[in-house]
Amino acid sequence: MKPYLKYQAVKYTDGTEKVVEDNIAIEKALQVSVNGNSFSVVMQMPGDEIELACGLLFSEDIISKSFIPEFETEMSKDGFIEKINCIIPGSELGEGIKGARSLLSVSSCGICGKQKLEDINVEGEKLIEHGINSAQIFEMMDSLKLNQPIFNETGAVHGSALFNLNYELLVVKEDVGRHNSLDKAIGYLLQRNELKDAKMLAFSGRLSFEIIFKAFRSKIPTIMAVSAPTSLAIDYAKELGIKLYGFTRGNRFTRYC
Repeated sequence: MKPYLKYQAVKYTDGTEKVVEDNIAIEKALQVSVNGNSFSVVMQMPGDEIELACGLLFSEDIISKSFIPEFETEMSKDGFIEKINCIIPGSELGEGIKGARSLLSVSSCGICGKQKLEDINVEGEKLIEHGINSAQIFEMMDSLKLNQPIFNETGAVHGSALFNLNYELLVVKEDVGRHNSLDKAIGYLLQRNELKDAKMLAFSGRLSFEIIFKAFRSKIPTIMAVSAPTSLAIDYAKELGIKLYGFTRGNRFTRYC
């Protein structure tokens, strides 16, 4: 079942109007529960719901990289999954189940507010950096664009593409939510025990703290995005050793850290 529907609309072009049918991405609520207790309600595009739940639980420190829950699903009347219950033994539950993210509770942002690269002097454990050049950055962003079929149909979804150290594409996932597309990609690799291979993220949207947080949890040290980062995204990327590239379009980008 395709994750989009046809809606009638009126298109205006150069002073004329025309009745058209547009492909519109579906947005639906997905309830994610842990051991029967509601954990989150996510607004998402139908498809890859199990991967989304798996990636969300990992990103929020509910499960570790080495544990995959059992999933119970409930379908809606229109044939999409609308509820997922994740069965996780108490011994496998992470600190995130308490409602506080481990990154926020143990890591203070010692570089927040510093605006020049030479002002940064960060100590402590950071992600391992690796070499990358402009041609490789543009090739990975092109690969993301070429593997977004739902965006090509609707223009309304985001995409996340993960690559290994050889710049080989591991997975591309799409969703109406920026965070969801990354959670789906992470969940896909988690279920195949391949998340350890993901070292670079090509991202179609704005870079917020949330995206940095999810990348750090997955040990992904390089992020490229079409749009701009926020101040907190830059501050935490500097703190955590993540290379951050914004405005990666055509033949240009801006490196922030």
